[in-house]
Amino acid sequence: MRSMLAATLIFVTATGAHAQITPPSTAGSKPKTVQTVPVRPALQTPSATAAAMAQAERLSLQSDLAWVGQYNGAITGDASERMVNAIKEYQKAKGGKPTGVLNPQERAALAETARKKQESVGWKITLEPTSGARLGIPGKLVPQQSSDANGSKWTSPTGTVQVILSRRKEAGPTTAKLAEQEKKEPAGRKVDYTVVKPDFFVLSGLQGLKKFYVRGTFKGDEVRIMTILYDQATENTVEPVVIAMSSAFAAFPAGSQAGPPPRKTVEYGTGVVVTDDGVIVSDRAVTDGCLALTIAGFGSADRIAEDRDHDLALLHIYGARGLKPLSLAGGAAKTNVDIVGIADPQSQGGGSAVSGVKGVVASANGGDSALSPAPAVGFSGSPAIDDAGKFAGIALLKPVIVAGPAAPSVQAVMVSASAVRDFLKANNVTANGSATDAKAAVVRVICVRK
Repeated sequence: MRSMLAATLIFVTATGAHAQITPPSTAGSKPKTVQTVPVRPALQTPSATAAAMAQAERLSLQSDLAWVGQYNGAITGDASERMVNAIKEYQKAKGGKPTGVLNPQERAALAETARKKQESVGWKITLEPTSGARLGIPGKLVPQQSSDANGSKWTSPTGTVQVILSRRKEAGPTTAKLAEQEKKEPAGRKVDYTVVKPDFFVLSGLQGLKKFYVRGTFKGDEVRIMTILYDQATENTVEPVVIAMSSAFAAFPAGSQAGPPPRKTVEYGTGVVVTDDGVIVSDRAVTDGCLALTIAGFGSADRIAEDRDHDLALLHIYGARGLKPLSLAGGAAKTNVDIVGIADPQSQGGGSAVSGVKGVVASANGGDSALSPAPAVGFSGSPAIDDAGKFAGIALLKPVIVAGPAAPSVQAVMVSASAVRDFLKANNVTANGSATDAKAAVVRVICVRK
């Protein structure tokens, strides 16, 4: 009997949940009706529900959960336990049942809360102007922005929050090597989290009294690194934003070859001597960020003033003799000018000869005049001389931006003679030059950077 019962149970199990056991009928009796009760299918798990979503829907969900402070993973659109757990934590925080699956009302409430969080910090996607890198920036937290050829910096008015996009050239970079460099610089960083992948790296920890987050990558020999610094007192506000910024960061957006190269370690320009006691006018951009600023043949120089509207700089060399300042008397710019300057040494076999090139002036936006063709590298800051032999202005080279929102329409401009004279006057400099030979009044400007 036992063996028969066992065989029957095995058979019932093997034939499935809907199988029926029909008792033998007795002669003359009415057969009994046996009602089959269907077995309900198992409920779909939260993970399976997440996996069934479209990736775009999961991306949106992860982003919204991050903005409300419940999700701290990479916003990839992949289904994960971390996302399900974040949903449960959100439901608990709202007093709901932690099912791991949001109903339509919960999803709508989450989206609205995330939207308000984004609005409160002024969240926007922007392109860094010198490189074309894509970043998410909390504009209300960091409203102040400055840029140069090495990247951009966004800061809060008091410096409690800072976002820095830096770029540089480096021979043979790897993410492992870059991560080790970032751990050590600046000195005193205490790293408590590190991820190094073949195509990017992430570090976070403490830097003095601030928390920091670094994400970096490279393409060829160009390195691009985003650094976020924030006071520990701002942690609750900033950390959800950091997660969103990390996911929004695209150092080399697809379809765009970004920007001018980073600023050279050594950069050459031309300056015009305007006073006999050593005041020189030159290109502001060439003289930005210099560890050492030198006038070839005369020694070190100080930068004493700048004009950001026209990208001019005033330099001063002390104790120099034999200077021949150029006469700045002149009228309105003519169509044809001669640009007198000193080309980059690489363009002239290491030499430092003064030469002249011809240019054509046309009107341009912003008050300066477009200049074409653009003179060679090294000529930025050179005087432009009109066909009457008089000073017409200063020629400046402009970086060519291939990608980004603010690409200049011209590669070179000429700042008018009147704008140059106004700049000198605003800084109490009296031009006392009488030389009409521009070749005798130009000097090579050398900027050495880190």
